[in-house]
Amino acid sequence: MEPLVLYIGTRALSSWSLRPYLALAHTGLRFEAREILLDHGAKSRAEIAKVSPSGRVPCLHHGDLVVWDSLAICEYVHELAPAAGLWPADRAARARARAVSAEMHAGFAALRQHMSMQLVEDRAGQGHHPDALADAARVMEIWRDCRARVAAGAGPFLFGAFTIADAMFAPVVTRFATYGVALDAVCSSYAAAVEALPAMQAWRREARGAA
Repeated sequence: MEPLVLYIGTRALSSWSLRPYLALAHTGLRFEAREILLDHGAKSRAEIAKVSPSGRVPCLHHGDLVVWDSLAICEYVHELAPAAGLWPADRAARARARAVSAEMHAGFAALRQHMSMQLVEDRAGQGHHPDALADAARVMEIWRDCRARVAAGAGPFLFGAFTIADAMFAPVVTRFATYGVALDAVCSSYAAAVEALPAMQAWRREARGAA
């Protein structure tokens, strides 16, 4: 297989980059993550423009193919490694997983605005704008609904085993920790499962090391 290169933004800041990184890591496929720092103004924009037609990261290069959207990258990775089960096998569960992933991809603007991803900072109590908290409540509603449908012993993630849906919500898990958003028992258990992912821990280590 031709090499897979995932261009990512600053690990401490780039929520969109974290998503396909986790999906790729889950497949076991060999890939290289190349970080482009986002806080260098024109220099950052120029570096990103060299590798991404949208001028944004993440961006996946696989030979001559370039894929520049987080969810599209995850879908492509699923097709490269279908045995990894990045979507649920059950058709109804797969439809729900795609629906919640698309909602995360397109929505929650207030949460993004007021609680931006900040992996290496403690901002407990900040960003608790009413609209952001309303978004947070909707996220937790999704988590509770998904977990309620999972059979006992099937796994700790939204659909039991890890899927693209978990990759899409992983940055929100970090936001809730950074900004001190209160979680109930179900959501706290789910957040802990995401944080325990080896790839999530590796991402955090790299982010702290660069801080």
